[in-house]
This record gives sequence, structure tokens and C-alpha cells, in this order.
Amino acid sequence: MRPGGSAGAAEADVGDGGGLRSALAGLTTRGRSFLAAGVAAAVCSYVLGQSDLLRVGLLLAVLPLVCVVVLHRTRHRVAGGRRLSPARVPAAAEARVHLRIDNVSRLPTGLLMLQDRVPYVLGPRPRFVLDRVEAGGRREVSYRVRSDLRGRYPLGPLQLRLTDPFGMCELTRAFSTYDTLTVVPRVEPLPAVRLAGEAAGYGDGRLRSVALAGEDDVIPREYRHGDDLRRVHWRSTARYGELMVRREEQPRRAHCTVLLDTRGIAFQGAGPDSAFEWAVSAAASTSVHLLERGFSVRLLTDTGDSVPGPDGMGGYAGSAHDSADAAGLVLDTLAVVDHSEGETLSPAYDTLRGGGEGLLIAFFGDLDEEQAALAGRMRQRGGPAVAFLLDSPSWARDVRGGDAEELEDRLRMLREAGWTALPVEPGASLAALWRRADQQRARTSGTSEQDGTTAGSWS
Repeated sequence: MRPGGSAGAAEADVGDGGGLRSALAGLTTRGRSFLAAGVAAAVCSYVLGQSDLLRVGLLLAVLPLVCVVVLHRTRHRVAGGRRLSPARVPAAAEARVHLRIDNVSRLPTGLLMLQDRVPYVLGPRPRFVLDRVEAGGRREVSYRVRSDLRGRYPLGPLQLRLTDPFGMCELTRAFSTYDTLTVVPRVEPLPAVRLAGEAAGYGDGRLRSVALAGEDDVIPREYRHGDDLRRVHWRSTARYGELMVRREEQPRRAHCTVLLDTRGIAFQGAGPDSAFEWAVSAAASTSVHLLERGFSVRLLTDTGDSVPGPDGMGGYAGSAHDSADAAGLVLDTLAVVDHSEGETLSPAYDTLRGGGEGLLIAFFGDLDEEQAALAGRMRQRGGPAVAFLLDSPSWARDVRGGDAEELEDRLRMLREAGWTALPVEPGASLAALWRRADQQRARTSGTSEQDGTTAGSWS
């Protein structure tokens, strides 16, 4: 086995590896049958004294042995590669795996059978038969994989089986490389509603950080190739004797934290249609939607862990040039998120208290009275916060209205703390809940203005 020159590719020597003993172990059922028949015929010829039967026995026994030796001595250098299209796919969507086999030796190969190792959740193990690959030739085949469950699934290593023309012997070699298919949560498109602190260019919340107040206070910089000539600052150009341009105004990005409750005790049921999977998909949809709207987004779980982490921008991700990368990072994280062993939201509360600015959107499982009170305190004073509270017992039984009284009590506690809180029933559409949250926020804001009080709002 030799590593290939690129990811997903490798080169193998087929036919001269593992010794003659391993080649004999590669005898097929047909080869073993011929060998057994030959030995039996030779024994019968000795017992019965029939020389003709001995010749038949030798022919039957020698044929599979000759095939073993020829296949063992024949050296084939075969390179294989794999390509995923795409490498990141939503749950319940299909991805195509392309396999490539190159015969880099000077001899044509015999009958080849390809087999790729695939987790059972992605479907049956694919097998392909190639009759003959000429010297320097190439063959390409492909198959489809699909999973209803998110996660990261290894594909490979690719196995190659070489057989002789009579089907007497079969040698198996495995390439060393493998690839990983990432199945991310399904992302639901969300309607564009007015959110608090919208980033520049979206809604009425455009915010820009203007360095200085007037034309005379502009801090210029030297002209660079590609700068717009309309930004040339002629007064500074005359003063410094070289072409100077105004500095660009830097947009001040709005921040949002998406909180996902992953406590195992807060959710019941399992499978792609469970309450927890709905919450994970909703968190993914919300994060991608806000990143597309220009927000800097931080994904936070009940354990206090955040994505992308505390190493920059306070744990927030997403800028004018890396929104797609940030969305990919969040989706990759949500692809493997699982239930936590914690029983409280305190770690998330501590993280938010240490730097939880901007919009807060939370997806909660079951909340008891203590956890509901703690969740209420997560909302920053005067800051907008939206909570989606799942009734997990109803989801597990697939019936509506688990303990309606208790659910309404938890929603009331969150609303009294300033949250825009909505219940989530089995099979609910996040897009519909998104609109309802905006409508509830608008009604709450209108009531607060009439009463002369201030309430956190989306816009």
C-alpha cells in the first residue's frame, strides 16, 4: 500500500502481497471444489487402479493451483480515488460518491470487483465489477448515499478484489484512505422580519461606525490600486503631495446568540422526528438566516460551550466575507451535537452574563420552575430575546397538549421576564413560528408604549 498524491486517493500493488499462503487462502468456492475433486479423483485412481482417472484428477487439482500462482506473481499497480459531491449534505438529502480506478502498470488487469465500506445508515454496501482495465486506463463509477440522521460518517477504505479468468482465486486489497460525509441538520428558509440591531443594509437598523464627524476631520490614507476614484480626498492630496483617499466606513455588525438546550432530561423521544432533532434543525435554520442577514452569530449550548469559541469577536462568527464559512462551522457543529448530561442551564447563564449582548434566540426543552426562572434572567436588560419552548412529552407521544397548564405557566414566567415566548407543538413550522414571534413582539411593544414602559423588541 502506498499513499496517493491527493486526499481521497491511494495506490496499491495487487497480486504480489501477503505471500503464497495468503494467495492460497484466496481460493474461491469453485477453486476449492476443483482442488477437492482432483484429490478425490487421484485417490480413487490409486484405489481402483485407473490411470486415466489419475490424469483427470491431476488436471482438476493443478488448474486452481496454477491460477493461484499466476495471480500471485502477476503484479498490478492500481490507483484509486474517491470524490464526494457534496461533502456536506442536509439530512434526508442524497450525496453522490464518485470512485476512480487507474491502472498505472504496464499490464492489463483481469476481472476487478470494487467494494466501498459504507455505514449501514447510509444504505447498502456498493459493489462494482470491472471486466478489464487496460494498461494506463481509467474507470469511473458512482453511487448514491442518503441518511435521515445527521452526523459524520466515514466512507472507505475502498476494497479491490482481483480474480483470475476462471474464477478459481480471488485476492483482496484495501486502499488506505477514506473520506467523511457530513450530514447536517435540515435548514428551513425563514421570512425576513425586522430584527433588533440589524446589520447594515437590512431593515431600519442600519448602524455604521463613522470615525469622525465632519469633512475636515476625515483621516485619509494613500491611494491603492483598485480604489474608487470618487473617494479621492483632494485636500489631503494637495497637502501630502500624493493621491489620498477617504477611509471606508466600517459597518458595525449586530450580534446574536442562538441558545440550544441539549439537556437529556429536557427531551423525550428519539429519531429524526423527535423534539430534540426539531430544536437542532431550528437552531441551524436560525443561525444560517441571521448570518445571511449580516449578523455576527454565536451558537451557545446549555453547557456553556460556544461556537466558534472565545478566540475572536467574543465568540461571534460572521463577517462580510466569511458568512458562508461561519455557517458551515455552525452546521458542522450541529451535525454532531448530542444530549448533554447536565441538569441545569447555569453554565449558559454564566456565559451570557459575561458577555451576552445583542439579540438572544433560545430553543428550550422541558423547563421546571427553577430553570424557567433562570432562563428568564438570561435576557439582558432592555435587550430583545425570543424563546421557543418545546413540549417534549407531547412530541414523544405525538399528541397535542401534554401538560398544557404547566407549559402555559413556564411561558408566562418567560414573558414576564421580557421574553417573546412561544410554545412549539409537534410538527410545527419554524417559519410560521418566526412570523408569530414578530407579531407577538409588535403587540407587546405597542402595549408597552401605551403604558409608558419600555420593553425589549425585535425592531
